[in-house]
Amino acid sequence: MIAAAQVPWLTVRQGAVPLLLCMPHTGTEIPPEIEERLVSPWLARKDTDWWIERLYEFAVELGASVVRTSVSRTVIDCNRDPSGASLYPGQATTGLCPTTTFDGEMLYRAGAAPQEPEIAARRAEYFEPYHGAIAGEIARLRALHPLIVLYDCHSIRSAVPRLFTGTLPHFNIGTFAGASCAPELTSRLERVCDPGPFSRVTNGRFQGGYTTRHYGRPQEAVHAVQMELACRGYLREPKAEVDVSNWPSPWDAAFAAPMRAKLQQVLSACLAFAAAARA
Repeated sequence: MIAAAQVPWLTVRQGAVPLLLCMPHTGTEIPPEIEERLVSPWLARKDTDWWIERLYEFAVELGASVVRTSVSRTVIDCNRDPSGASLYPGQATTGLCPTTTFDGEMLYRAGAAPQEPEIAARRAEYFEPYHGAIAGEIARLRALHPLIVLYDCHSIRSAVPRLFTGTLPHFNIGTFAGASCAPELTSRLERVCDPGPFSRVTNGRFQGGYTTRHYGRPQEAVHAVQMELACRGYLREPKAEVDVSNWPSPWDAAFAAPMRAKLQQVLSACLAFAAAARA
């Protein structure tokens, strides 16, 4: 396992409570030797989970652990199956080292897309240290607590026709069709999300990526859930088609406050579920 101190793009904040947040898509860093092969630096960062690390800043105050990569998902998507197998067979998606945006736009110039040797090298350089850090935190927290919750943090534009029809609900809870966590945890999160102005779906278009599916082992007291947020819930999402002039929307703490308050309740529900295991 590579220590976080040896990889400056990897942030590991160690908390004491039985809650681990993972942030695989908040990064924007792209090595120059990769960026020079791209069609557009803006396109390469278009599908970033914008401002999620700011939205969840309060998690550290709750005592949660956080694992985050600052490397762009265009370099490598740390929430995809490292084998290259699709998480959603038959549906449009992007791969381990994406070659298109969510909207289907080409990321690389003609003939410049990464081939298998380069993909393997990126997997070793970025994917494995990120997941090594997650595995390390799970082991550390399990030594301290009888049960832990892994919470995978995501966001996406509210309308991406290539990926889903219509407008996405604000809260998209993914539990791999119930396999990655206990039903009681899912119920607690639904009860928090449902009241108020925000919409919610469970195991809809997004049922959890590689992180949720790989680490969610309720039988081993590791309960994993993915939360995919529709961007309009916490930032001023453009009504027109996004382009370099209007995306990403700037961070606005006041606008994000209602959703942040709801997310504080969501993470508190995760902690309450974990605490019940001690009772």
